[in-house]
Amino acid sequence: MNKSTRKTVIAGNWKMNMTPSAAKAFITELAPMVAGKDGCDIVLCVPFVDIAPAVEAAKGTNIKIGAENVHFAKSGAYTGEISADMLNEVGAEYVVIGHSERRQYFGETNETVNKRVLAALAGGLKVILCVGELLGEREQGITEEIVSLQTKIALQGVTAEQLKNVIIAYEPVWAIGTGKTATPEQADEVCGIIRGVIAKLYGAEASEAFTIQYGGSMNAKNAAELLSKVNVDGGLIGGASLKTADFTTIVNAAQ
Repeated sequence: MNKSTRKTVIAGNWKMNMTPSAAKAFITELAPMVAGKDGCDIVLCVPFVDIAPAVEAAKGTNIKIGAENVHFAKSGAYTGEISADMLNEVGAEYVVIGHSERRQYFGETNETVNKRVLAALAGGLKVILCVGELLGEREQGITEEIVSLQTKIALQGVTAEQLKNVIIAYEPVWAIGTGKTATPEQADEVCGIIRGVIAKLYGAEASEAFTIQYGGSMNAKNAAELLSKVNVDGGLIGGASLKTADFTTIVNAAQ
C-alpha cells in the first residue's frame, strides 16, 4: 500500500450468499468491530435483494454498500437485469463489474464489461472492475497480455475525471474459491502491470493515485503480507467477507 498517494479499499463480495435478514444481522454485528477504522474504506457488495436492508443497517456506520453487477441499459426489455438508476435509488454506492464468475458462467465479455462500466459511471456509481488470467494463461506466460487487454478494453471511453471513481481488482481466476493464492510477489507484479497500463492511458499522476486491489482468496491469514506490497491497495474479499471476525482482521491489516 502507498497511503500517501492513494486510497486503501477493503471490499467484501458476498456472491450468492446471505438473505436480507442475515445481511442485516451481519452488518449489525460487524459495525462496532470496524468502527473508527478510518485507514481504509470499507465496502460490502451484496446480492440485489440485500441492498436496501444492508443500506439501512449500515446507516451511521463507516460501511458502504455496493452491488455485484449492473446492466448497461438505463431501462428496457432486459428481464431480470438491474440498472444503475435502480441501484442508486436503493442506496448502493459501488458496483462490481467483470468478475470472473460473471465472465465464466454468464457470458460476460471484455466489450460488455466496458458497456457496464460506462453505464455505472454515467449513473453515478463507483466501479470495482475485475480483471485476471486463467491458470492456462498464466502457465503460457501471457498474464501481462491478458490483464493489460482486459484493462484497456474495459476502460475505453472512460475519462480521466471518471477514472477517479474506478478501482481495479486483480483477481487471478485460478485463485478464486480454490484456496490457492498468488504469492505477495505475484500479486504485486500484476498490480504493477495494471498500474503501468493506467500510466500509459492516463498519465503517471493518475496512475500513482489509482487504487488497485488484490482479490484471489485474500483472507485473515495472508492479508497483512499481501497488503504490505507497494502496488496492492486493498482487497476484494470473497469467503472471508462472510465472517465478521475474518473480515475485521483484514480491515485491521489495512490500517
